[in-house]
Amino acid sequence: METVYVVGAGLAGSEAAWQLAERDINVELIEMKPGKKTPAHASDNFAELVCSNSLRSNELTNAVGLLKEEMRRLNSLIMRSADANRVEAGGALAVDRNGFAEYITSMLKNHPKIKCTSREVTNLPDGIVIVATGPLTSAPLARHIADVLKGDRFLSFYDAAAPIVTGESIDMNSAFYASRYDKGTADYINCPMDKEEYISFYKELITAEEAEVHGFDDSGVFEGCMPVEVMARRGEDTLRYGPLKPVGLKDPKTGREPYAVVQLRKDNSEGTLFNLVGFQTHLKIGKKKRVFSMIPALKNAEFVRYGVMHRNTYIQSPGILDSCYRLKQDPRIRFAGQMTGVEGYVESAASGLLVGIETALELHGKPTIDFTRITAIGALAHYISNETVSSFQPMNINFGIMQPLDYKVKGKRNKNLEISKRSLEFLDKILSEKI
Repeated sequence: METVYVVGAGLAGSEAAWQLAERDINVELIEMKPGKKTPAHASDNFAELVCSNSLRSNELTNAVGLLKEEMRRLNSLIMRSADANRVEAGGALAVDRNGFAEYITSMLKNHPKIKCTSREVTNLPDGIVIVATGPLTSAPLARHIADVLKGDRFLSFYDAAAPIVTGESIDMNSAFYASRYDKGTADYINCPMDKEEYISFYKELITAEEAEVHGFDDSGVFEGCMPVEVMARRGEDTLRYGPLKPVGLKDPKTGREPYAVVQLRKDNSEGTLFNLVGFQTHLKIGKKKRVFSMIPALKNAEFVRYGVMHRNTYIQSPGILDSCYRLKQDPRIRFAGQMTGVEGYVESAASGLLVGIETALELHGKPTIDFTRITAIGALAHYISNETVSSFQPMNINFGIMQPLDYKVKGKRNKNLEISKRSLEFLDKILSEKI
């Protein structure tokens, strides 16, 4: 049986390679690291997490929680690693970055059906190929893909990675542990600010000098990774209704909700590192230190990463890709991950999972599966291939793109649970019959 080439060993490529290999398909997984890295990458491991260590909600009342559960039932390597390397984060699934990537790298490099190759791909190989090079696709390969697509089919925007501080440098006299609404365990360090402190911080933030990023335009930044200073320019209270919202967080020292709160989340299992939730930024390094040190609990914080700004490229997928992520004009070429227009770590891995399963079924002479919009994994695939989408932009999984219930359920939470229940029952039926 022929070899399938998977280009890129991020979350999507790693998951695609795993799904193929587990179905007895020979895979060559090609990754340009360690020989060449992008500005956003630090380690040599596969599936490196860059923007955040959080895989978001783990609950079935949330669409991404449903997506993760679907992936678990489909033998996802990414979810297996995430569950094995989990760090406490209330109702969210956050992981130890290093342990997460090391686990995946080891599983793939030791799989008998996978050959791992380190080189930069500038032209797509012949045969079936899954392109999962992500939002930081190298310029030569991006040009080649543009040529394959026969036109200007790429859109670009920019992402920003959040800063990380050491746990021991946080002033806990000015902070407190809690999860919002006391949900789950108290896994977040909350850094409160009163009105005067917040206004001073806000004014410095919106006037601080930014690092130059070639071609940067605030209007081209995806909402999910909006730099905090860009968000702040929308108005004085924007941050207080966004990443700095104090709702559900009572300061034990006062018994009241603060005026604004900066949340810190564990970045490793030991709790020695914390990232600033929602604080993606592209300020100059010196300005970051000065502005972020205005947060009382971070006045003496030691920053081990200040965050970086990087290019993010994706395909105008509707009309170009089908619901199996295959290129319509040349189905031997498939895409997976953020470059298809799915947004987020879990969504990227889910696209790789679907591509891997569908490609394996095809090579074994079996019909591919329409996961349909009843499932979260299918809803994403249908969204990126929906030609009626008039203004295509990256999309996180949400219940809005899934098939609505054909009956009424009182209450949003109950409705979401019903959608999740329906999805998992449908998926279990597929698993028992086809996969």
